[in-house]
Amino acid sequence: MTNDATPPEEAPRVPEVRSVDPGSVHVLYEPRATRVVLTGEIDAELGPDLLEAAEDALTSGRPLQVDAHHVTFMDSTGLAFLARLASRSRGRRVTLIRPPAVVKFLIETTNIVQLLDVVDEEPGLSAEDDDGPQPA
Repeated sequence: MTNDATPPEEAPRVPEVRSVDPGSVHVLYEPRATRVVLTGEIDAELGPDLLEAAEDALTSGRPLQVDAHHVTFMDSTGLAFLARLASRSRGRRVTLIRPPAVVKFLIETTNIVQLLDVVDEEPGLSAEDDDGPQPA
């Protein structure tokens, strides 16, 4: 009988790999609106950046859009960010653009969805806005 097992001290060690998608937030000043672009994991680590982005976006005085289609995770920090924008937007509704399922679930579960206009397409891109041929 042979023993093919590798002794524990010689067993290859596989490093633990955790898929981390660091979060980011960017404020873009577009002609018709101020757009906040969220990507990756929106969590407490991004908290200070979210506070700064909220202040920048709110002081622009333009309609606010939050593009969330590249968000992979969101915790209460991200929800608080969305609620802050919605509650301080001076009577204008905040548009949440293309939120993934994880974000939709959170905003629906917490009823923040009532404070936002959620759209699954890019605002302003309709058949009338397209420069291509129009149906007769």
